[in-house]
Order: sequence, then C-alpha cells, then structure tokens
Amino acid sequence: MRISEDGLLEGGCFIASPNSDARPGGVAVELIVVHNISLPPGDFGGPGIIDLFLNRLDPAAHGYYAGIAHLRVSAHFLIRRNGDLIQFVSCAQRAWHAGASQWRGRERCNDFSVGIELEGTDEIPFEDAQYGCLARLITALRDRYPIADVTGHSDIAPGRKTDPGAAFEWRRINNI
Repeated sequence: MRISEDGLLEGGCFIASPNSDARPGGVAVELIVVHNISLPPGDFGGPGIIDLFLNRLDPAAHGYYAGIAHLRVSAHFLIRRNGDLIQFVSCAQRAWHAGASQWRGRERCNDFSVGIELEGTDEIPFEDAQYGCLARLITALRDRYPIADVTGHSDIAPGRKTDPGAAFEWRRINNI
C-alpha cells in the first residue's frame, strides 16, 4: 500500500466526496484520527455511509437518516467490515471528519489530520480484516507524512464523541 504525492492511495478505490477543502498553507499531516460509523446504526454493508459522504442520504430511507441527512461530513478513508478500503478525500485535502476538536493544544484537527472511519460501532468488536487494513494504511501514511500520533475521535473531541469506542483494540495498532 502506498500514498502518492497527490495524497491518493495508489491502485485504491476512490469516490470523491464534495465535503472537503484545501488544507491551510504550510500545515503538514501529523495526526491520524480513528473513527467508527455504521448507517443505520449497527447495520453493516449497506450504502448509507457512502451516501452520507456524497450528500445523497435519503432522509426517508430510515428513521435515523432524517436527523443526519443535512450533515456535510466525510473522511479520507473508510474500512469496511471485510477489510475493503475506500478513499473519499485526498490526503492533500482537508476532509470534514473531526468537527470541533483539539489535540495537544492545537485546535481544528481537520487542518492537520487524516480521518479513517472503521465500519462499526463502539460496542461491537471490529474484524481482523479491518485491523489488518488499518495497520497497512497507517504504515503507508507514515511513509508519506510526518505522522506524530494516532488517536481516536473521542480523544480530540472528549465529551462530544465516543468513537472508536470500547470495542476498538488499540493494542493491535500501537506498535505500528
């Protein structure tokens, strides 16, 4: 796995999300933020996540969607339960994944981070294929960028976010 100079996963699946913009000039990618998502909550494998990131989530398709269809969010990457990897935003761009956030005294984590969504929930264990893909992706990102930390959404937005949750096994990626 390799990230090109333009921030794209070489040979990977890319579906461009409109929910991104330019990073501030001179700001390096130094942080990886791990998230989880499932749409509808607890359901896996459907089109909901992609539809959300592409602003085409139908609020009538599920009761939960009515409350989130208006959101304009994205992530750089999504790792499905089976380990399939989809990129939505070039790492050279800012994806809208972190929201109001702070890491080690720095505000606006979207400016200097890459967001990776794992298909899952806080409570359901993640799959071996997801950990394997995540490990390879972290290595590729570290090969391309001066990554200083890998953290969870809950760590950059405490009190507001809980993901990747108690089911995420940090020990499986701590030595990468």
